Parts: sequence; C-alpha cells; structure tokens
Amino acid sequence: MRMVRFALNHMVAPRLGHAAFFDLAGALGIDAIEIRNDLQDVAILDGTPAARIAEDARSRGLSVRSINALQRFNEWSPVRAEEARALADYAAGCGAAALVLCPVNGGNWQLADSARLSGLREALEGLAPILEAAGIEGLVEPLGFPECSLRLKREAVDAIDDVGVSNRFRLVHDTFHHAVAGEAEIFPARTGLVHISGVADRSSPVSALRDPHRVLIGGDDRIDNIGQIRALVAGGYQGYFSFEPFAKEIHEINDIEGALRASLAYVDQELRAAAA
Repeated sequence: MRMVRFALNHMVAPRLGHAAFFDLAGALGIDAIEIRNDLQDVAILDGTPAARIAEDARSRGLSVRSINALQRFNEWSPVRAEEARALADYAAGCGAAALVLCPVNGGNWQLADSARLSGLREALEGLAPILEAAGIEGLVEPLGFPECSLRLKREAVDAIDDVGVSNRFRLVHDTFHHAVAGEAEIFPARTGLVHISGVADRSSPVSALRDPHRVLIGGDDRIDNIGQIRALVAGGYQGYFSFEPFAKEIHEINDIEGALRASLAYVDQELRAAAA
C-alpha cells in the first residue's frame, strides 16, 4: 500500500485521449484523475459529452477529482459567470467532485490590493450559488508567480472566511507554486487537492521558475516536494496528491507509464524512509 493517495492530472500526458489517459491511471494503480478544459483534441475541448466521461471513468473504477480549470475566476463578470455555469454543469455531468479555480495571471492586472482583494470576494460570492446548484466544490489555486493576482493561500483563506463560504471552497496546494511564492504557511485542513511536480533545473532562482520547469519528482528535485507532502500529511491532509508536470520533455516521453511509475516509487520510498 502506498503512503499517500495519488491522482493524475491530464497534463501528465496531454497527447493521450481521455480513454487512454484513464487506462494509464489504472495501469499505475491510481484511482482518481483530473480532466482539463485547455487541451486541444481531447475532452473537454473535443466535444466529448460529460456522460461519456462519467461512464468511461466509472467502468475503470476511477473517480474524477476535478475539472481544471475556470481561468481568471477572480475577474468576475457576466461572461465569467456563464463560463462557470458551463464548467460546473459539465463537472456535475461527468461526476467530478470539484472545479479548480485559477486567478488572473499576468497581463494588465495592476489593481491596488484593496481592489484586488475586493474582486476576489466578489468572485467567491458569485461562484458559491453556481457551485452549490451543481453539487460540487470550488478549489482555489493561488499561483506563486510575481505577476499573479492571487499568490498566497492566506489571502484565499481569509477571503473565503470573510464571505462565509468555507462549506463550498477549499484550496489547491500546488507544491511548485508554494515554492515559487515563498509562502511558509500551509493549510492542511483547508486543502482539497494537492498538485505535485518537481524541478530539477538549477540554473534559475526559484522566484524565476515557470511552468516549463515542472517535471516529475525525482532525487534531483529542488523544491522539497517530499517535505511539503510530509507537512501536509502531518497536518491532517488525507486527500489526493495529483501529478501535474508541464515540461515539454515530460509530455514527449514515449514511456510515460514507466516514468510515472519511477516517480511514484521514488516519492513513496522517500516518505517511507522519513516515517521510519
């Protein structure tokens, strides 16, 4: 038995169709997956009905942990509300438990803190009834990049509590973004999902790391995934740790199953050694 529960985000193998991706999870003994709405030629963008996703997951003994993601969620507008309803309906139809919520990242986001945090609260208030109607939860994922409008989990937790919607929203703790943001505080009890990816490249400072640096976790990892996982578990987190590498070299691996199997074994071995 593995030390923690693992999941697969479709970003581990974005060229695979959803059925092949589901089969990959099954071959690895993983029972939860995340589907995405930003991958060309695969579900959701290829028009696959939600019911088909639900049946294909169920027939393989898989649960759909989330759809990833509603982008720019904290820039609330009637257009964003319609996007949220469409994704929430799809999530409900495919049996997903949650919708990941990503904030505005870069661009012309130059609001003062007061307006930025007010916009976050407005978005949470607007999203809450949409998520409730669909019977799913929202997973707020701060992104650690300096140009992001929501970098810190503390700001997300405070906003959720201020709006009074803690029954509908939890956090995504992303080990990469946690490291890039330089945020020490973690919130195991408020976390609904953890995204994991490693960084082997040592040519850039941590603050300058970006998605193309994100690989599978191995012995050369420089952002202390093992330490972060241990801290979350010690704090009471019992949910999934979902592999989410963005590096091109991972997406082009011919034997992604073998690479994932090696990373799974490494993480499990390190956790066992630390617990001994």
